[in-house]
Amino acid sequence: MSPELRYLALTAVLTGLLWVPYILNEIMVRGLMDAVGYPENPKPLAKWAQRMKAAHYNAVENLVVFATLVLVASAAGIHNPAIATAACVYFWARVVHVLAYTLAVPWVRTLSFVVGFAMQMWVAVAILAR
Repeated sequence: MSPELRYLALTAVLTGLLWVPYILNEIMVRGLMDAVGYPENPKPLAKWAQRMKAAHYNAVENLVVFATLVLVASAAGIHNPAIATAACVYFWARVVHVLAYTLAVPWVRTLSFVVGFAMQMWVAVAILAR
């Protein structure tokens, strides 16, 4: 497996697991029945859980773009160190993003998002330059 596909898989696993902590908070705050039901006036989640939920949504939205670009590059046979590095940096930028978002670290959150976006565009340029 190419490094970029490995980092795509890691990014998908990370994104797929992000719901667990904030759902556990929902169960703790609201109780199991309200967490799995539709309460009329649900108790608010902890602030960190609200931010993690937003970070999860952001990760899902960006995974669509990142995955598409990495899979197009792979299908087109475009494998080079620059794409592999971009995929690695993207993964770690997403790890930093979710941590910074959850812990309310504003500048780090924004910087990590921009780095991840730049890595998406790096892969796009590598594809379109072929």
